[in-house]
Amino acid sequence: MKAMIMAGGEGSRLRPLTCACPKPMAPLMDRPVMAYALDLLKRHGICEIGVTLQYLPDAIMDYFGDGSEFGVRLHYFVEKQPLGTAGSVRQAIQFLDETFVVLSGDGLTDCDLGEATSFHRARQAQATMVLKKVETPLEYGVVITGEDGKVMRFLEKPGWGQVFSDTVNTGIYILEPEVLNMVPENQAYDFGKQLFPQMVEKNRPIFGYVMSGYWCDIGDTGAYLMAHRDILDGRIQIALPRSSGGVCRMPGSQVDRSALIEGPCYIG
Repeated sequence: MKAMIMAGGEGSRLRPLTCACPKPMAPLMDRPVMAYALDLLKRHGICEIGVTLQYLPDAIMDYFGDGSEFGVRLHYFVEKQPLGTAGSVRQAIQFLDETFVVLSGDGLTDCDLGEATSFHRARQAQATMVLKKVETPLEYGVVITGEDGKVMRFLEKPGWGQVFSDTVNTGIYILEPEVLNMVPENQAYDFGKQLFPQMVEKNRPIFGYVMSGYWCDIGDTGAYLMAHRDILDGRIQIALPRSSGGVCRMPGSQVDRSALIEGPCYIG
């Protein structure tokens, strides 16, 4: 199984943090956000990974290189012009010759990709959207499914009067290669706004898998701050350096002797 990480966005809602830094490189506990996506894929045995780039691509390529230091193999696909989520992934159509997973380079999750893939294969789906129940669905694509999980209806970023479900699109997908044939070449095209509605309209086998575990779309500064708090509170299962008394102090950090530090605390 292969994977694609979408890492081309400008991250305008995270400015000024992203003025000179692509959003997937925003530091989260001293590591770029995208590094956690690589960790997740590697834990599930997915090591052949494509990365779509557009905004400040060199910053990402210089840091991650060919992926060998992270135990994976990375293949980069740079957009000459913005192509949207589906359009950017279509660039890798020759690389994507088997079932593959799509992740956002600026999302944080511990989603069980193995369970999502089993769900996908059991239903002989061409596309499976990983969904999550949230309290406030206004910022996301709202999805409603049948009893078998087949997607019946969805709406991108609805107003309160349009909300018909608390189950939203996480931007994590399990896809079959033939789905990319529905995406026009070298044109801006979006998974949630165009491709998936087209699949529902044509009665293609598209399903929704409701994940458990943690997911955060780091779309703005509020979510960025919340992601740090959630890590410190242990709400997401990720590897952190060992700490004493809930305080993790990294080598090279400077702390005044008079400082009173209460855990959970991470000092980079």
